[in-house]
Amino acid sequence: MAASTHTVTNQAPPLVAYDLFSADRALVEAVDRHLDPALLDEARSELSALGRTSGSAQVQKWGALANENPPKLLTHDRYGERLDEVEFHPSWHRLLGKGVSAGLTAAWTRPGGHVRRAAGFLVWSQVEAGNGCPLSMTNAAVPALRTDPALAAEWEPRLTSLVYDEGLRPAAQKAGALFGMGMTEKQGGSDVRANTTAARPLAEDGTYELTGHKWFCSAPMSDGFLVLAQAGPSEGRGGLTCFLVPRVLADGTRNVFRIQRLKDKLGNRSNASAEVEFDGTWARRVGEEGRGVPTIIEMVAATRLDCVLGSAGLMRQAVAQAVHHCTYREAFGGRLVDKPLMRNVLADLALESEAATALALRLAAAYDDGGEQERAFLRLAVPAAKYWVTKRCTPVVVEALECLGGNGYVEESGMPRLLRESPLNSIWEGAGNVQALDVVRALHREPAALNAYLQEVGLARGADHRLDGAIKSLLTELADLGGVEGRARRLVERIAVVLQGSLLVRFAPPEVADAFCASRLGGDWGSSLGTLPHTLDLAAVVERARPVS
Repeated sequence: MAASTHTVTNQAPPLVAYDLFSADRALVEAVDRHLDPALLDEARSELSALGRTSGSAQVQKWGALANENPPKLLTHDRYGERLDEVEFHPSWHRLLGKGVSAGLTAAWTRPGGHVRRAAGFLVWSQVEAGNGCPLSMTNAAVPALRTDPALAAEWEPRLTSLVYDEGLRPAAQKAGALFGMGMTEKQGGSDVRANTTAARPLAEDGTYELTGHKWFCSAPMSDGFLVLAQAGPSEGRGGLTCFLVPRVLADGTRNVFRIQRLKDKLGNRSNASAEVEFDGTWARRVGEEGRGVPTIIEMVAATRLDCVLGSAGLMRQAVAQAVHHCTYREAFGGRLVDKPLMRNVLADLALESEAATALALRLAAAYDDGGEQERAFLRLAVPAAKYWVTKRCTPVVVEALECLGGNGYVEESGMPRLLRESPLNSIWEGAGNVQALDVVRALHREPAALNAYLQEVGLARGADHRLDGAIKSLLTELADLGGVEGRARRLVERIAVVLQGSLLVRFAPPEVADAFCASRLGGDWGSSLGTLPHTLDLAAVVERARPVS
């Protein structure tokens, strides 16, 4: 037996066995703010149950195991027959089942569904972000399918089911189904109009045969996929069109869905992202020929919201770990959380996390409202939020990791997994330039979107002079859109930060709003996190972010 050389002291206990929802004050308040009071008791109970599940030692272990055991591609069986299947670790299936049963694919089917799901998705993303991809795409497929009432009637009950039914079988035989999406190709990337996958019409109305490829196709074991291909023309139109590709046909035979390889990714390793080929693949048209982008755009917008939610969840977990560690860790005669310089860092991190949460839940509430004004608001606010919040994720996670010192650089802490995951949402569903240009298009083509945005931020005018100044400066920039593409990133950043400031001034505690406006809008801030004005009430900001149920 080895001799004992020392006693282990001054180590933070694991952050485990707690309610991730109830411990997040900013998230709880956002749910209270945006939900009908009649729904609150049920929603709080539901979200708290998910929060306890997410914070349990068992589920956190599942997340680690799913990440440590990435999916494996099985191209052929032992006899040489094509399989085109992906094998996942059992923990992946357990996580996906929990996510489905928690309603994370069912935002469209119940009152307040988007806010409730958004809060749940933000919480669940903190366990293991990889399974968020099929959950997100399944939920987001619903509005695209609704362009075809017959398809929606057939598929929507399966997609919004609370049952995870794994395995490849005809969808009609399953208690629940998942969806994926295939848009990008090698030669085009985000420029989907350069797609070359061809769709040849078949004898049955609305059915086609696809030939081509998809460069990125996530969750390839899903039951169906929405894909873009060049159609026809069979009805006098032709062009880029949206199609539904089932993995298994109604008669039980496998559709042609050849998985060439799985991507070896930086992060998001528990999720399978594949390169696939279609060769005589059966598909059903969704929407009109030549209207592929307008048909699938609502799916894209919904998944972009999930990018914001996913990044907000990663930031929240990183900040929770940092504040928790510094609450227990002592150095130089006292707790780290009480040291003025560390307190500044933690408060700055907490501001980014709370601002991201407030913005993400505001977008979800706009989906629940569904009115013309809110739809116009989303047209501008979703790509702006997707641009900014996802870009803030990586620096926040890096700084939070540093708060743990060398302990944070070790895999066992979980922080390296958060760091590898942090860039993904900025890339998925269109990287930064795509989002910025989308905002520019909305500014040029949809004046109602800008009007809705300005009305939203205007609700806080007069409450903080720094916010008022930022709104005035933004209006000056918006007055002249000449040469806007070259300055689009700067403009979109300002649009997002002003919106965050407006939300925090209206709804956050004074110390949070004051610190945000002083730094992000008033310019009293350095070039790195932890450079807030020292005169602010930073202790209160940090305490609010502490993960205590």
